[in-house]
This record gives sequence, C-alpha cells and structure tokens, in this order.
Amino acid sequence: MNPVESWFRDAVGEPFAFQRDAWASQLAGESGLLHAPTGMGKTYSAWLPSLMRWCDGHPEQSTWQDKQTEPIRVLWITPLRALATDTEENLKKPIGALGLPWTVERRTGDVSATVKARQKKRLPSALVTTPESLSVLLSYADARQKFRGLQTVIVDEWHELMSTKRGTQTELGLARLRTWNPELSVWGLSATLGNLPEAMDTLLGPGLAPTGQLIHGPDHKQIEITTLLPDDMDRFPWAGHLGITLLPQVLAVLENAGSTLLFTNTRSQAEIWFNEIIAKRPDWIGEVALHHGSIDRKSRQAVEDLLRQGGLRCCVCTSSLDLGVDFSPVEQVIQVASPKGVARLLQRAGRSGHQPGKVSRVIGVPTNALEIIDFAAARDAAAARRIESRRPLDRPLDVLAQHLVTCAMGGGFTSGDMLAEVRSSHAYRNLTDQEWEWCLDFVRRGGETLKVYPQYARVVEDDDGRFGVASNKIARNHRLGIGTITSDAAIAVKFANGKKLGTVEEGFVGFLKPGDKFVFAGHLLQLVRVRAMVATVKKAKGKKAQVPRWQGGRTPLSTQLADAVRARLDDIRQRGSSADDLPPEMRAVAPLLELQTQWSVVPGSGKLLIETTTSRDGHHTFLYPLQGRLVHEGLGTLLAHRLTREAPRAVTVTVNDYGIELLSPEDPELTEADWRRLLHRDDLLEHLLEALNTSQLARRAFRDIARVAGLIQTGYPGQQVTNRHLQASSELFFDVFTDFDPDNLLLDQARREVLEQQLEVTRLTAALKELEQMRLEPRQTERLTPMAFPLWAERLREQHLTSQSWQDQVGKMVMRLEAAAGR
Repeated sequence: MNPVESWFRDAVGEPFAFQRDAWASQLAGESGLLHAPTGMGKTYSAWLPSLMRWCDGHPEQSTWQDKQTEPIRVLWITPLRALATDTEENLKKPIGALGLPWTVERRTGDVSATVKARQKKRLPSALVTTPESLSVLLSYADARQKFRGLQTVIVDEWHELMSTKRGTQTELGLARLRTWNPELSVWGLSATLGNLPEAMDTLLGPGLAPTGQLIHGPDHKQIEITTLLPDDMDRFPWAGHLGITLLPQVLAVLENAGSTLLFTNTRSQAEIWFNEIIAKRPDWIGEVALHHGSIDRKSRQAVEDLLRQGGLRCCVCTSSLDLGVDFSPVEQVIQVASPKGVARLLQRAGRSGHQPGKVSRVIGVPTNALEIIDFAAARDAAAARRIESRRPLDRPLDVLAQHLVTCAMGGGFTSGDMLAEVRSSHAYRNLTDQEWEWCLDFVRRGGETLKVYPQYARVVEDDDGRFGVASNKIARNHRLGIGTITSDAAIAVKFANGKKLGTVEEGFVGFLKPGDKFVFAGHLLQLVRVRAMVATVKKAKGKKAQVPRWQGGRTPLSTQLADAVRARLDDIRQRGSSADDLPPEMRAVAPLLELQTQWSVVPGSGKLLIETTTSRDGHHTFLYPLQGRLVHEGLGTLLAHRLTREAPRAVTVTVNDYGIELLSPEDPELTEADWRRLLHRDDLLEHLLEALNTSQLARRAFRDIARVAGLIQTGYPGQQVTNRHLQASSELFFDVFTDFDPDNLLLDQARREVLEQQLEVTRLTAALKELEQMRLEPRQTERLTPMAFPLWAERLREQHLTSQSWQDQVGKMVMRLEAAAGR
C-alpha cells in the first residue's frame, strides 16, 4: 500500500469510495470536478494523489531525507485568504508525518514581503494562492520557467468563484498554465451547487471538458434544520421585528452547546446581535466574538484561532465564515433571518459537524413571521436536493483586457497564439474576431478615443509581432491594480493611538458628524474626525447609537426557495392550516394564515392574488407573485411605468420577497383585461429602459468595469483614491465614450451587466411568462391583510419618518388591525 494511503487510514480512517475514485482519476492524469457535502474530506481527495505519485516514483523511503526539495508540482487556488491559511496547514500534515521533501506555502495579500521575495526566486512544492495572486505571478517575465514543473491545479470552492469575474480571471489563468503545461491536470472542488456539469465544463474549458470526470461524494451527510418559534405569533409581520424578541431562546441554545456560529445576512445585523448577546450575558465577555469582513484582519485571525481551539462559546459572523474553513469544535449553527437560498443554508449548516459521519445542525431564527415559512420551505428544498445553480459569465471584456496586459508583462504573446489560448477558456469560447481585435486595440492604444494619450498605450508590438508591456511604470501600476474585486471605498476606523478596528463604507461615514456615536466591531464609538480616508474614534458611553449599513443587505429569495415557499402555501390552501402533519413552522404561522384566509385568500401557485384597499394614504394594490425581491423590483417598476403611460398618475412602488404594493392617489379601476395588458412580456426591455434611469445604473456599473480594464487607478498602498473621485473619473470616460465612441464594447458590457445582474431580466422574463398563464384572483379588502401589512410597513420605513418613529406608527397600526380581527 502506498505510504500516503497508509497515513490517511491511520490519521483519518477508511477512505470513502468517492475518495478512492478521485485518487485513481488524478493518478491517471485526468481532470474533473469533485462534488461532496461540506466536511466529507474533499481536501485530501484532491491533495493526496500528488504525494502518492511522488512516493510511487521514490519507493525507497529511507532515501527521502536526502532528496532535494521538490519544485512546484501543485497549485491550489482558493477564494479566501482565511481559507488559504487553513488549507496550508491541512496540506502540511501528511508531509510532516511522512517526512516528504515537499514544501507548502501560501501567497496572498497577507503574506510578508520576505516570503514573496523568496517565492520570486523559487516556488514551493505546493503553492496555495488566490486568483489575484496567481495573476500577479503570471505577470513576471520568468513565469513560464517558474511553472514548468507544475502537474496539478486544484480550484477550491469553485461554486463560489464560477459566477464571478474572479472565476473568469481563474479561467484565463488556467488557460495560460495549460498552454505551458499541456498535460496539466485540473480539478475543482465544489459543494451545494445545482448545475454541476456546467460547473465542470466552465472550469476545464472546451478542450478538457468532454473528457472531464464528475465525481460525486456521498449524499448522506446528515443535516438537521430546526426553527426557533415565538410563544405568541404576530399575525401582522414586519421586517426585523421578531428577531431580537427571540434572544432569550437563542441564549438558551447557546448555553447548552459547546461552540456555535451565529450567522447573520448583513454586517449590521451581526453588530446588533453581538451587542445584544453581551448586554444580556456580560459574564460571557471573552467567550463571544464578532467576525465580518470589515473588521481588521488581525482581529479576524484571532477569532478564527479561538474557534479552532474551541475557545469560544459563540461567534457572531456573516458570510466571512461561509466557506470551508475547518472549525471542528463547532457543534451547531444559528441562522438569523431567512437564508434566502437553499445552498446558503446548507453551506452554513456544514460549518458544524465539519467531519465525516458528524451531524450538521442549523437552527433558524426568523426576524418576522413570513421568514418562519422560509425556513420550512428551505428544509423541504434541501431534502429534495433542489439546490441553486450558478451561471458562469460570458465574455467580460474588462477582465480580458486586464489579462492581456498581464500576459504582455509575463513573457509576451503573439496575437494568433493568444487568441487560441483565450478561446480555450469557457468564458471566451465564443469570442468573435471583432471583439478580439477591439480588445487588442484597447490595450495597445486605448481604443479610438484615447489613442492620443500615451498612458493608455499599455502594450506594444515589436517587429516580430510579439506584444510586450510598454514601460516599467505601466507594469508597476498594472501589477498594483490586478484583480476584479470591486467595492465601495472604505474608510479605516482607528483609535487615536493608531489601533485599527476595521473599515466602514464611505457613504455611511458621510452622514456622521464629529461627536456622533455608532456601533462597530463590538464597540460603542464616538466619531472624532475624518481625514484622509481615516475615521478617528474614541470609546463612548450610553445606549443610543447608529449601526453602520453595508451594501448587499437586500438579497432576494432564490428561485428554488421561492418555489418551495409557494409549495408550502399551496399545501395550506388545499388542506388548511390545521392539518395534523404540518411541520412546526407552519403550525406556528397558522393564526396569520387563518386570518389571511378570512379577510382575503392565501396566495400560491397558478393564481395571482391581487388585493385592493383604500386608506388615508391612497389606493393600495397588492400583488403576490412570490418570486423574490429582485424580480418584484423589476416587475413593480414595469407595472408603474405602464400605468403612467396609459394615464397621468403618481404610483409608488414597494416590494418584498412575497409581493408588490402599488400606491396611487386615484383609484386605477383596473379590470382583468387591464391586468392582462399590463402583465405581458411584449416590449419588456424597451419599457424597462424607459422606466429606469438605466444610464445612471450603467454609469455605476462602468466604474467597476473601468477599474478592472485599467482605465482608472485606485491609488497606491496607503494612498487610496476616494470613491467620489473614482466615480467622477469613470463617469468622464463614460461620457466621452458615449459621445465620441458609442460602439465602445465596454459601454455595451455595462448595459448588459445592469440588465442581467441588477435587474435580472432573464428571471423577470420567466416570471412574466408564468404570470401570463395564471388565473387572476382579485380581492377587495376592507383593511390591510396579514400578507399586505409588511409591504405597507416597508413603504413607511422608506419614507424616512421624522415626526413619529417608524416603530411607533407600525405598532399603532398593528393594534388597530388586531382589534378589527377581534384580538
């Protein structure tokens, strides 16, 4: 038996069948995708064959200590720096135990300059890195020489990368490495993904995909999904109201477990929950920690170390701990608020019981009554393995432009060879000759508009037709800007003594004045001043304070979870809310659904419920497509636009994951024929473009495209350009291209990204097709129904009330409606 397999059996146990299949396939030189639930041993499935191959080639174990250190053999690409650290430690274990002459190192933005300098001379036997750091390595003139011994590339958590520009960047990097090493074996590791064959094809590219091996791990990873339920159910739910009221139950759950990860969907929620837990249980100070992406890296690292050691009772966190960092001591996971997607819930559940044979436990904490239904639906979908798919990107030219400059620096290229290489990636397999020539011209002279500015002539062609970088200055600036991660400008938060707490978004700090208090990183802080992208703070006393808001807090229900929600509501429509075999969540919301049935009807599949009612605010129309927030945003905007085209009227649109509210001062008096005319797919794109300020949306999207493509620079380390200046610079390019180069393909890309990523036009089109087939269920109601109430409350929140708090107004309306319902 191979010594590596013997070590595995002794250290881990009997290998699963899928692990043996993965070992055999990689030893045979094949490529593919390995899919298995979190915590089932994917890392060693992919890593050990390289060590096995070496041991087979060096059977005399007594001579190993005299061997020279093995050159680069394995490249391990990971999406997260924190994951790189954990992976590095796991890869070292068999090497240390067996005394193999292999080295393992990581190369990310966190690695010291000393280590990077050493790696410039010689790469380790196995290098753990990120897509950005791989691109940096490819930008050096001797990159091909450095990677000449590479045999295997492992892309970890491929499902997290493939639908992003970082995934496209990885595809291009793999295409470069395959060109240099035609026998290269490429493997992806994935969990919780619905379109695995497409994921494998995307990773391997058109050349390798037809022969790729898709290996499935066992599906028997046991996951328990339960929900904490309130003692007294609100029949009129409103966003966020229920969450903290369940704090006593959450504290009891934490009391009875060794270690818990408490996930929230936003950083703001994480800050709130951390402070509420500490306020109620001050004796837990030191046992409860906070972890999210805006907290300083050293603080996050300290929290991760405590988790590994089992030194925390609870860590309140966000998606910063979603991915496969191994925290074996974690016994359970708590999910605060709707998971919004089945894959997300399973991914987070897998952070507990992170070992083969262990049960993963996740406890849902709904923040309003409708989210109780979400958790029941998520458990249904998880049991049926209805997992969300992730779609790869198609020809983002900003990423290609960046990659061409990188390759020009990394030894140069010729046009024909590079075109063939680029087309060997899935993202650019359909790249046209016209698109290629445009992109090549863009990096050579900035395109037609910028040709008079020498700084945009980044790539030059020599007499032999080989492209290289134009100057050392351009190379230096390009290397600083490599990557596709873009975000709002961040303000560093520091104490006067220089201790850094983390970062908040520039837009949040812009609303604060010196002396204002806010909660961040578990501290109550007072703003002292803001200078040079640094917010200086001091500790404050008191209770009232603002909580920073970060972008991305309005994630919609996924298609799969929305389908499962409709199925749950259909069951209630058919059997009633008193059926004996209902899950506990549906029994808990029975009072709400019973009242909805009395005053209107429960929405569901095949029928579109349209409620109309009148209040002092005007005439309300509530529709319940049950398609998720983003589809409802597009649909609501479309309906309002079509209504105002037909007659001059004001229409206010409010949406949530369950429905849409249209509010107008006048009664629109719509018949079924009118609704059929409004709910059609004809002229969808034209009407959306008319209804929305798509030009402004495209401007915002263009800022990130301009940065990735190299038109604008974010600045040097420690001298970051402000968000305002970046936006101004990108808008200048946008206007110039619009006026003088309207066929610029980056403008076209910006429009496509707005339509597909921000407006989800494809999903909206499918929803309209479905609505066209539905039977309409109009209901005139005397007052707000339980399903309409959260939409009304959401609109009130968005009006930024000043004379009376939002909570007070909502609470008074709840009292009036409960009185009308006889409570």
